[in-house]
Amino acid sequence: MALELYMDLLSAPCRAVYIFSKKHDIQFNFQFVDLLKGHHHSKEYIDINPLRKLPSLKDGKFILSESSAILIYLSCKYQTPDHWYPSDLQARARVHEYLGWHADCIRGTFGIPLWVQVLGPLIGVQVPKEKVERNRTAIDQALQWLEDKFLGDRPFLAGQQVTLADLMALEELMQPVALGYELFEGRPRLAAWRGRVEAFLGAELCQEAHSIILSILEQAAKKTLPTPSPEAYQAMLLRIARIP
Repeated sequence: MALELYMDLLSAPCRAVYIFSKKHDIQFNFQFVDLLKGHHHSKEYIDINPLRKLPSLKDGKFILSESSAILIYLSCKYQTPDHWYPSDLQARARVHEYLGWHADCIRGTFGIPLWVQVLGPLIGVQVPKEKVERNRTAIDQALQWLEDKFLGDRPFLAGQQVTLADLMALEELMQPVALGYELFEGRPRLAAWRGRVEAFLGAELCQEAHSIILSILEQAAKKTLPTPSPEAYQAMLLRIARIP
């Protein structure tokens, strides 16, 4: 039975799983779950993931959620090169160290510009200016920690070789970059890191995975984005209300 991945490439975690799978020729059925249309709130998808989050993996009867867990599962099952998820205990611990921090300080923070510039306006809601400013401050602080604590003078976030940490970080940073944020301006170490990761992944694969997020502002301007379902609308209102 073919592996099934439930994804929408508008989502950074989904892009990370997609890129990893494509990079290693992992065969899978792409089950498109349209976030904007609220398909993750459908009964069919809730049966897969009651948390209503993307991505999800289905491998026979085994179902797994959370992008970091899915990436670890894929790297182990398909025996991808060791550098992604190192067998060395301390090197692996460095990857987990980053992934834990990523969940707390990157995931929620770097996705907010999409809500400010695209998703809020799509449902007629404007994020308050003070929240936008707080988010920009939080992004700047997280970038500084990313550069000083995790990158330092190394080529990659967890050491000398690219790991799952770099892939997860790159995809989250792509969100505000696609919306015009100059995240790498004045940060040459971080800019060089991005270049190394993208070069390793390959320009063609990056372009393929990033095409949706890179065109999202144009779609919003042309009003070609789908109208959210009533279930999605209510969930989007709640998410915007939770922006700190």
